[in-house]
Amino acid sequence: MAPPTAPQGDGVLSSTPVVPATSNSDAASSKSSSSNEKEKLGKPSPDSREIEAIRARILEEQAEEHRASQKPTTNLSSLWTRTKDTRRPEDIATQPSVFDDPNLAPYFAPSENYENRHRFDPSFRWTWAEEIPLVKRIDWKVTAWSCIAFFALDLDRSNISQANTDNFLPDLGMDTNDYNLGQTVSRISFLLAELPSQLISKKIGPDRWIPAQMILWSLVSASQFWLKGRKSFLVTRALIGLLQGGFIPDTILYMSYFFKGTELPFRLALFWMANRLTDVIAPLLAYGLLRLRGYHGYEGWRWLFLLEGILTLIIGVWSIFAMVPSPTQTKAPWRKKGWFTEREEKILVNRILRDDPSKSDMHNRQAITFKLLWESLCDYDLWPIYMIGLTFSIPAGPPDNYLTLTLRQLGFGTFDSNLLSIPCQVFCTINMLLITYFSEKLNQRAYMGIFMQLWLLPCVLALYLLPSNTNRWAAYALVTVLLSYPTTHPMQVGWASRNSNTVRTRTVSAAVYNMSVQINSIIGSNIYRKDDRPAYRRGNRTLVGIASMNIALYLGIKAYYVWRNKTRDKKWEAMSAEQRQKYLDETEDKGSKRLDFRFAH
Repeated sequence: MAPPTAPQGDGVLSSTPVVPATSNSDAASSKSSSSNEKEKLGKPSPDSREIEAIRARILEEQAEEHRASQKPTTNLSSLWTRTKDTRRPEDIATQPSVFDDPNLAPYFAPSENYENRHRFDPSFRWTWAEEIPLVKRIDWKVTAWSCIAFFALDLDRSNISQANTDNFLPDLGMDTNDYNLGQTVSRISFLLAELPSQLISKKIGPDRWIPAQMILWSLVSASQFWLKGRKSFLVTRALIGLLQGGFIPDTILYMSYFFKGTELPFRLALFWMANRLTDVIAPLLAYGLLRLRGYHGYEGWRWLFLLEGILTLIIGVWSIFAMVPSPTQTKAPWRKKGWFTEREEKILVNRILRDDPSKSDMHNRQAITFKLLWESLCDYDLWPIYMIGLTFSIPAGPPDNYLTLTLRQLGFGTFDSNLLSIPCQVFCTINMLLITYFSEKLNQRAYMGIFMQLWLLPCVLALYLLPSNTNRWAAYALVTVLLSYPTTHPMQVGWASRNSNTVRTRTVSAAVYNMSVQINSIIGSNIYRKDDRPAYRRGNRTLVGIASMNIALYLGIKAYYVWRNKTRDKKWEAMSAEQRQKYLDETEDKGSKRLDFRFAH
């Protein structure tokens, strides 16, 4: 019989039969039972049968109390389903955890340097009437900020697309190859900054680093008003990429300080929605700003860069005052009373640590060591997800990058081109939510990836075969259907998280996966070439081949994880109860290397 699953970390499922595995730290992953750890903690070693009985009892209590005590649905499925809330406001909201057992609690106590340690109290209790309004308040202060900040990033990253509709390239004496090079330079810079940025953020705190990033990239973006030609264009593209790199994992790290693992996926869905909706709002802004062409003798695209850069600069400055280091560090000269009372701080700290004790392993201004970084990078079981990140969205990339230029070539005017680019962004956002929902509902990820490729394949094949004299509205309809594809990007971020199974690996895997996606964008931005225009037959033929390859790749990844799980099932089921207990007590395997962990696929 396969071991049961239990919730873990940021929504990660681990096939572990014991409660201590709900911690994702390296100490917790070994059940804190090695002799070295016990000597360091100064605790006697309880009898293995006693530990097994305690673990079984706690797991049984958790299963019985799950329905009655779990917070209302906060994952993505809450967008479509309603769960009847049978709890009364006066009911105790404190969740069962390892801290309820005196024999296990010492092994999971917060680190001495944990910034919220002074609010940790394993005996503390609170009600749903206190917790639910508090979570809603955090949403307004943290989730809403994250969505606005993502809007600022994507606005300055993608306004080059709107500039293209206003003769941007001819005005600077450039062609599409120069444009491709600029996009490549930006994405390489973004990629190279991913891990360094996250290491800086972990060292000095995301509440300091993220506003600094935003202010700096906004200044560079606004400075594009004074572009003179190819050289200045490439320099600004490189600087914007360097300053924006790492923003996404930095923000996810910041959000994890305030939300439980069951709550975070829904907030991340809103986060990614903000990214997609920027592609709806940006053309509307451009529709007005590009009409400034000729004002004081400057082109419209110059005013677009300047005014949008000023807007994002304001958001960056606001972020200095909007962000806080942690739930217990909210006081500042401009916020003398802070966000929360002492009791509210205790609720926030204890609810998080009861959900995932590993979040107290490090101070929020403590860097990740090179050793931990290297161990996470060497986790080869995550490499298949990084591999699919390299190619999964390439079939949609070039048509998306060239959307406004394609619309101009089809005979649409500057302003119509910007407005006509909106529908596909709206449909893509809706489809993104739907496919993420169904991946959760059906507990399938590889098959959802195949579905995305089956959407893209006939579209890029039609682009390849499309006659040159096709009606422009028919061509527009085809491109709109293509770019309305159900992107699996948010789903795959969660997939990497589920298969990480430790905090340090989850932190690194988010950055590495995002780096693979940046390489994906670099490859995609160089498929459409000047000598292949205007129909880009050679480029579209390449996209057909990549979409076909992706289908085979998803099938291979599915087969790999099924094989890995079956191999572990065979070993686990061949072990006696005593052998399993000995493994749990003595193993030095960490994270996804544990024999009782099963991979999501």
